[in-house]
Amino acid sequence: MKIGSVDLGDRPVMLAPMEDVTDASFRLICKEQGADMTYSEFVSADALIRNIAATTRKLHIAEGERPTAIQIYGREVEPMVEAAKIVESANPDILDINFGCPVKKVAGKGAGAGMLRDIPKMLEITRAVVDAVKIPVTVKTRLGWDCNSKVIVDLAEQLQDCGIKAITVHGRTRSQMYTGEADWEEIAKVKANPRLTIPVIGNGDITKPAKLKEAFERYNVDGVMVGRASIGAPWIFQEMTGLLRTGSVPEVSVAEKFALLRRQIRESVERIDEYRGILHIRRHLAASPLFKSIPSFRSTRIAMLKASTLDELEAILATVENEIIPSLEARP
Repeated sequence: MKIGSVDLGDRPVMLAPMEDVTDASFRLICKEQGADMTYSEFVSADALIRNIAATTRKLHIAEGERPTAIQIYGREVEPMVEAAKIVESANPDILDINFGCPVKKVAGKGAGAGMLRDIPKMLEITRAVVDAVKIPVTVKTRLGWDCNSKVIVDLAEQLQDCGIKAITVHGRTRSQMYTGEADWEEIAKVKANPRLTIPVIGNGDITKPAKLKEAFERYNVDGVMVGRASIGAPWIFQEMTGLLRTGSVPEVSVAEKFALLRRQIRESVERIDEYRGILHIRRHLAASPLFKSIPSFRSTRIAMLKASTLDELEAILATVENEIIPSLEARP
């Protein structure tokens, strides 16, 4: 699969853009674990052109994580064009436009999935951004605003006419947010459109290697994007790509998983500072499937999420790993 001149190989698996999740450190770890491509956190066009420090930091790309896309969002043409030019100067491999974020503070203001209520403006922004930069431009969006306006099949074709090089479709409407099941049949309709020649990347509910395999084999998408299932579990890319390329899911040891979580914690602290770095990593710790099968873990989990220093957090993790996890590994 190619996005412009960026060759991602056969059946690529990608790390989805997620705010407060896909920072440079996490992207690099996911890349090392097997992700074929990574995406930045959401970058606000308005904040970027105002040179807000927290936003400009999102443009940092480590060479080891390439190919990487930086994703921008906004609701007006001129700021999106200006932001696109700034992003291009940061030298990502791809520029992605976010027309899919459903949260109220974005979609409610007309950006992200809010653009699904103003298709002409969406197309105008897309065309202007494509014309403004030389790197490949892609779009990530949803099926439509609600169940009565699933416009994605025609919309994908219109976006292709604007010059984008690939489209990612999340199999829900904006109204669904993240509830219910992703509609992969609708994604398949996009791919089946004979007039659509750009790659179609599917997104939504890919939580296990078997679901990833089904997405390629049953729905015929060109690529698959993995989002929430990777939070606190970057090793999922090793498991997923392993199944795709060898036919079996590789076993990632508990020790390896703990090492990856410790690395995330350490690099989060190094990137920000101890207090805020630990706050940032709590989302990964809270979501990690590593702890879900541990009996009577609730009090330990609470303590872990309340920890405010590296020493405190490491002591809790060491207790879990050294006293509880070995018993789980010993189970038949």
